[in-house]
Formats: sequence, structure tokens, C-alpha cells
Amino acid sequence: MATSRPAPGVAGRALAYLESAKNLTGSACALGGLALTLTGFAGTYWPVVVAGLYGAGALVAPPTRPPAPEFPDPSSRLDALRADVTTLREYLDQVDLPPAATERLGSLTELLDGLLAPGWVSQALADDPEAVHVLARAVHRDLPEAVDAYVRTRWWTRLAPGQQDPEEQLERQLALLHGEAEELVAGLREAEEIHQRTHTRYLEDRGTT
Repeated sequence: MATSRPAPGVAGRALAYLESAKNLTGSACALGGLALTLTGFAGTYWPVVVAGLYGAGALVAPPTRPPAPEFPDPSSRLDALRADVTTLREYLDQVDLPPAATERLGSLTELLDGLLAPGWVSQALADDPEAVHVLARAVHRDLPEAVDAYVRTRWWTRLAPGQQDPEEQLERQLALLHGEAEELVAGLREAEEIHQRTHTRYLEDRGTT
């Protein structure tokens, strides 16, 4: 004959309640009720007194608070992004690019290195999730796709010249990405300028009080 088993988690919930602040506080109050009983203050109603004190203690105890989830620190994402930039640079070093594109690409990677350099600059970047997203998108998708599309299109163009120059398209794409990175830098700079002006106003207002 099959025997019924407690539902999964019942024992765990029971043990959690035994260790909870509500049970501990209620038990402490109930012990106080027993002490009153032993001294004769509770009389024949001691079970009611003990139960009532336990319930009162359980009610006033703070509720069980589950631990808040812990998420990775934003700076840890930048650590991974630095490693990805190194991988990207190793890939780019293997590609034969036209001089103009190479120069534009070098300027762009310098911007990336400056933004990701460990220190207060990268900390300012980490505090802006949208900026991190833009930077990660450029490293993970936009730059590799631009260069790879150039390599593939250039091969087909050598077999059968097309209407568009792949070198020109690559330079336009890199210029757009460079402009996007410059806008990101400008946004971070503006945030610092706002912070500086806010501190100035705070000092001015404090001086007038």
C-alpha cells in the first residue's frame, strides 16, 4: 500500500518557519507566559496566556525578507569588453585594408581604448548602460560586419566589377561608427560638465544661506 508523502518543500518551509524571526519572537513571548504561569500570575488560563503571547510575538516580529538578487557589477562587463576588443584587434590585423580605412580604423580603436581604459573614465562609462550598449554593439557586431562585408564584396568585385566601390562603402561605415563613438564621448563629457555645474550651484547656494 502506497503511503502519502509530504509535498516537496513542506519540510523546508517548516524548517524555515522554525528559524524565522516570527517563531523565535513568539517562542520568547511564550516562555515569558510560562514564567508568569510558574509565578502564579496566569492562573488556570495559562494555556490561553501562553498562546496569546506567542501569537502577539509572532505578529510584532518583522516578516521574513528574502535576500535581494545579486547581479554582476557593471565594471565586470567592461572587463569582458576589453578582452573582446583585443580579440577584435587580432582579427583586424589579419585583414588587408585600404590606407584610408586603416587610418580611420586606427582612430576609432584609439577612442575605444580610451573609453575602456581602467580608471575613472571607464567607471563613468559603466554608470551609463546605454553607452556600454553602444560600445558593445560596435565591438561585437558593427565593426566585424563592416570589415567582413568589405572582404567578401572585394572578392566578388575582382571577379566582376560592380557599381559600388567596396573601399568607399567601408570608409563610409567606419566614418559613421567613428561619429557614433565621438557622440558617446561627447555625452559622457556633457554629463561631467553638468555634474561640475551642479556642484558650483550647490556651493553658491550654500554660501547664501
